[in-house]
Amino acid sequence: MPWDKQYNTDEVVDRAMRLFWAQGYEGSSVSALVGATGINRGSLYAGFGDKRGLFLESLRRYDRRQREEFLARLAEKHTPREAILAAFDAAAHGARGAPGGCLLVNSALEVSPHDAQVRELVNSALAAVRGFFRDMVRQGQQAGELPTTLDAEETAEALLGLFLGLRVLHRSEADPAMREAVASRARTLLE
Repeated sequence: MPWDKQYNTDEVVDRAMRLFWAQGYEGSSVSALVGATGINRGSLYAGFGDKRGLFLESLRRYDRRQREEFLARLAEKHTPREAILAAFDAAAHGARGAPGGCLLVNSALEVSPHDAQVRELVNSALAAVRGFFRDMVRQGQQAGELPTTLDAEETAEALLGLFLGLRVLHRSEADPAMREAVASRARTLLE
């Protein structure tokens, strides 16, 4: 008899994503995932293969919403310089009600060293963040908003390093003043 899915996949992945984001891959047991998503073990395995399959789907969803769509909104709503600074402001303060840090960065530290598929997904996402910074620097230079003396590639790499550090500081609940100091370095880099 064929298996009849009795849940909304988007809701399940969203709930799992929040659990993985808050507790990490290892800290999210199958039992915890069952509780968080509201589906039973059989449905989890039938729908996603296993915990890792649900994690990968959650990581992809996070990347699309929290990185791709977020950066696109910043680029659309702000000037290039302000888009960069808005990304740092968001990283310093986090979204209200969201777990700390960034699921991509957390996964880079926890899972990527042991899982080539996760490492590839994370590295691709981080390269896209670097690309966002590079493109914003170039656009800012063309608009006369940023100095033409900035090397767009080097500046993007420095910004990415600061950004990742900021995400780790936010995850560890570091002093907000320390996070603000890191965010202000991004502002200084763009002068």
